[in-house]
Parts: sequence; structure tokens; C-alpha cells
Amino acid sequence: MSDKNDNVRVRFAPSPTGALHIGGGHTALFNWLWARHNNGKFILRIEDTDLARSTKEYEQTIMSGMKWLGLDWDEGPDIGGDYGPYRQSERLEIYREYANKLVDEGKAYKDGEAIIFKVEPGQDISFNDIVYGQINVMSDGLKEQNSDKLKDIVIIKSDGMPTYNYAVVIDDHLMKMTHVIRGEDHISNTPKQILIYRALGWDVPEFAHLPMILGRDKKKLSKRHGATSIYEYRDMGYMPDSMFNFLALLGWSAGDDKEIFTRPQAAEWFELSRVTKKAAVFDFDKLNYINQEHLKALDPMVRLSMIKPFWIEAGLPVSEHDDKYLADALTLMAGRGRTAKEMAEFSDYFVSFEPVKARWTPEGLDKEKLNEFFAELFASSEWKAEALENIARNFITSHEGAKMKDYAMPLRFALTGMKVSPGIFEVAQLMGKDECEKRVKYFFG
Repeated sequence: MSDKNDNVRVRFAPSPTGALHIGGGHTALFNWLWARHNNGKFILRIEDTDLARSTKEYEQTIMSGMKWLGLDWDEGPDIGGDYGPYRQSERLEIYREYANKLVDEGKAYKDGEAIIFKVEPGQDISFNDIVYGQINVMSDGLKEQNSDKLKDIVIIKSDGMPTYNYAVVIDDHLMKMTHVIRGEDHISNTPKQILIYRALGWDVPEFAHLPMILGRDKKKLSKRHGATSIYEYRDMGYMPDSMFNFLALLGWSAGDDKEIFTRPQAAEWFELSRVTKKAAVFDFDKLNYINQEHLKALDPMVRLSMIKPFWIEAGLPVSEHDDKYLADALTLMAGRGRTAKEMAEFSDYFVSFEPVKARWTPEGLDKEKLNEFFAELFASSEWKAEALENIARNFITSHEGAKMKDYAMPLRFALTGMKVSPGIFEVAQLMGKDECEKRVKYFFG
């Protein structure tokens, strides 16, 4: 499977009955990777034949979720293409035409307004799945529930709408799909679809079924495991690059223990033959680690643009500071904060003194000794981290029994209101002498 093939055509075909969920995003991403790996085409098709539940709003939400993940498509309902229409609701005449052809050839029959495809016994409908290998099925196995009678396949329902197993065959053939890459829950549908391909005299595309995504409890991913919509992760402060990276690793390995990568790298390395059939576990710790690594690697101003909305949401006076100061503050934060939201929470003291006041009250401290220490600190003519640390070390050395933590920790709390922060002298340097003096005086008089 490693040879590039620019004839590759794959599709993502969601139903617009809800937002883009993790499973859908995962399927879309693997299709996109295979298309980009082969310099092929990635097509978006909307399967909106469930008229009662399908909405244009959900269609837009799905497209927005894909764009947020960075999954661009080459053909689709919004941009057109040579093989449209790309909404099933606009293709009803096409489905009716081929259904009538099957009826005319005696391969299907009418039952009232419905059209039903005949399943003949004794047909070998085995197929070789790129991920799961050889799957052996005989048509004799397609039986009615609790019966030995073969179950024929409804292809046009009595309301005139095509069924999934029928429409997908018509669309995939007419849109010239070379590979059908979808979730493993569709393996059971594949034999029925193969029967329809054969009845119409069409070549069968290659199938690759992707592993199921499970929660940590090894049960199918659902709301009880946390957020299931792609957008919920955006709102929690996860980055699109991180989400892309994380989803790509669910059921696929880049090899050589490579875990952090860009979209172009993933597209270059991606092979369907490396997709595992073992169910993938949605591990929040792994997602947090990946997001943290991507956050650290960002250009400082790009990182700032991601954090700012969360500061503003918290009511912090962002406009009172220049962007360079705020970007430098986030660079100083380094790897603290696994998401943009967390990083915003952990760094609020750079933007405002108010959260510090709300978090900390000095209790049980020797204010006299601390003020002696602070006086030496603020007497420094050079407000640089190294100079401030030297003053602190000299103070500790000259005071018998004194320990750095007994002085540095109250300073940390006075400036940040937190037990953990970047190096407190680096924080002091960035905040500036006046701001630090104001905060220390507020707590220590």
C-alpha cells in the first residue's frame, strides 16, 4: 500500500443530524490522510435522506468542525465538483433510476411503493479488508432474524427514500471512490453492498474499516466519558493541531515512537496498512500531553491569540497590557497548563492583581523579617532575575538559620497567589519593580 496513487478518491459522508463527533472526526481524518498521502481527492458528501432529523444547521456545524480540524475537501456540496450533487436529498432521481433497472432485470421487485433487492443463496460475498484482512461471508448467512429464510434488502423505502446500503453503493460508484474507509461497525453492511455492486455490474472499491474508539473503561465512547463533540474540545481550550495529532494516533502508529507531529508529517507517513484493528482508547492524559507539547511549540504571538479569549472570558483587563508583555508571560509559563484554558487560569496573575488578592491571605508569617528581606530586594538598582536571586542568596547566607523557601514562597504568593509558578525572580523581572512593590505592600504593609 506504500506506492503513491494520485487516482485515490475517498469520502467522508456524515448525516447532518448532529454536530461532528469524535468518531466522525476520526473517520474524516483517516480519509483525509489517505487522500493527501496519495495526492488523491477527499470528497465531502452529505447523507441527508433522514429528512425528519437532518438540518442545514447541522450540515454547517459539521463543515465548521472539519475546517477547525484542518480537513479541507476537494469536492463537496459547498464547492461543487464533477460528480455532484453531493447531497443525497438532491440525488433521488438517480437512486430511482438504478432501482428500476434492477427491477427490470429481475434482480429486485416492488412491494407497494418500496423496491426490494433479491438476495440469492449460494453466493460468496467474501472480501479482503485492508485493516481486518479476509472476511468470509456467504449470502446464505444473510437471514431473517430467528429464521432460515434469506432476508432481501430494501433499497427504496415506501416514502421514496433510498436506504443506506443502497444509496452508498450508487454514490460511491458514480463518484468514483477507490477506497471506502469507515468505522468497523459497517463491516456487517459490506456484504450487502457487495451484492448490489455485483448486481449492477460495477467494480467493488477497496474497503478499510477503522477500529472502534472506546473510553478508558473499554466501553464504546459516549457522553459519560466526557465531551463527544469536536467543538466541545475547542471550547475547552484544545488546539486543532493537537486534536488532529491525537485523533490520528487512535488506531494508527507513525512508527519509531513518534507521537508529536504536524498535519503534513502525518500525511507523509500515513499508511492504511499500519491501521490496527484493535479498538483504540480515548485517553485524556495522552490528549493533554499532546496539547501541552503543541502549545509549547507555538509562536509566542499565536499562543497569545489562543489564550486571550479565555482571559477575557474570565473578566481580566487584557487591554491594559501590551501584547509583547502578555506573550512573554506565556513563554515564561513554558509547559504549565495542558490546554489554552488551563494556561489562562494558571497565568491570570500576570494580567491582574485581583485574582491574587482573592486567592491568598498571609497567615502565620514573620512580617518583620520578610519586610527586611523585601527592603533589600526593592533597593536593587538592577531589576533582573539573576540580580534578585543573588540578593536573596546573600540575605539567606547572612541570616543564620534562614532558608530560601521561607522567603521565596511568601514572595511567590504575594505576586501570584499560587504555590506553583515559574521561577519567582523571572516572574518579578517580567512584572516590573513597581507592580511587584505594589503587591508586596498590599500584603505586608
